[in-house]
Amino acid sequence: MIAFVSPDGIHWEKLQEEPVFSEGVFDSQNVAFWSESEQKYVCYFRTWSGGGFDGFRSVSRTTSDDFIHWSAPEEMTFGDTPHEHLYTQQTSPYYRAPHIYVAIGARFMPGRQVLTNEQAEALNVNPKYFKDCSDAFFMTSRGGNNYDRTFMESFIRPGIGLENWVSRSNYPALNVVQTGPTEMSVYVNENYAQPSAHLKRYSLRIDGFASLAAGYDGGEILTKPFIFEGGELEINYSTSAAGAIRMEIQDEDRNPIPGYTIEDCQEIIGNEISRIVSWGGKTDVNNLLGKPVRLRIFLKDADLYSFKFNKK
Repeated sequence: MIAFVSPDGIHWEKLQEEPVFSEGVFDSQNVAFWSESEQKYVCYFRTWSGGGFDGFRSVSRTTSDDFIHWSAPEEMTFGDTPHEHLYTQQTSPYYRAPHIYVAIGARFMPGRQVLTNEQAEALNVNPKYFKDCSDAFFMTSRGGNNYDRTFMESFIRPGIGLENWVSRSNYPALNVVQTGPTEMSVYVNENYAQPSAHLKRYSLRIDGFASLAAGYDGGEILTKPFIFEGGELEINYSTSAAGAIRMEIQDEDRNPIPGYTIEDCQEIIGNEISRIVSWGGKTDVNNLLGKPVRLRIFLKDADLYSFKFNKK
C-alpha cells in the first residue's frame, strides 16, 4: 500500500516512494483513518481466510502511530457466524459515536448466477461479470480484531430488475453522510459492468441502522450493567399513535432505583431523533454517575434506535 497526503483533499502527493505496508492482498478497497477512541491510525484491508487467494475473502487490520510504520496484521474475527466472501468492508467511525466503527460493505456470492446468457446479452453486460451476485451487509466494531455480525441479513438488497443481479454490483461507497436534519445517506453502486452503471443514494433516519423493536403486545429488555458519564438520558425513537416507551434505571442487582422506576417514567410517545427521558418530571441522573446500573426498557409498537447519556 502506498500512502498519499493532501492539504485540501484535492491535490495529492506520495508521502514516500516506498510502500508503507505490504503484508496483505490488497485487491479491494482498503480503508485507513485516525481513530479518536484508540488514538492511533487504523487500517482495514483485504486478506483471505486461507492465505494467499485461498478460502474466503476476508479482512485484517493493522495500526500505526505515524501512518508510516504499521503493526503486524491481525485477522479480524466475526463471532459465531458462517464464512462469507466479504468483498469490501468500508469500515469507518460513525460520526455520532466515533468509538463505534460501522462497516457497510459488499457480500459477494461467487457462482450464484441469476441471469441467463441471453438476458445478460440483452442488458449489454460485460460477459465476465454476470455469473455471480452481491448485496450490502452491516457490521460494527469497537476496535481490536473483532467485528460484530449480529445482523446476517442483507442490509440493502439488490433492487428490482435483472440489471441489479450481476457480479460486483450493490457495493457501498465509503462512509455515512448526514444529508438532512433527521436523515443520513449511504451510496451504493448499481448496474456494474453495464453502460448504465451509476451510484444510487439510499437514505435512512439518523442512527437508523437497526432498532430495538416491539409489536402491539409490547416487550421489554434489561441491559447488562454499565457505568455512564452524563447528566441526562437521550433517546432516538419512534412509536405508533397507540405505542409508547418507558425506561427504568436499576442497580447492578436488578433492583429498581427509587425515583427512576417504570412507574416514575413519563410515557414517551412520538417520533424524534432526540428526546430527553424524565422521571417524575425530572431529567437529572447526575446522582447515579460512576455507579453500575442497568436499563430496563419497555416498548409497545415502538422502535428504539439509540440512547446516550449527555453531559449537562
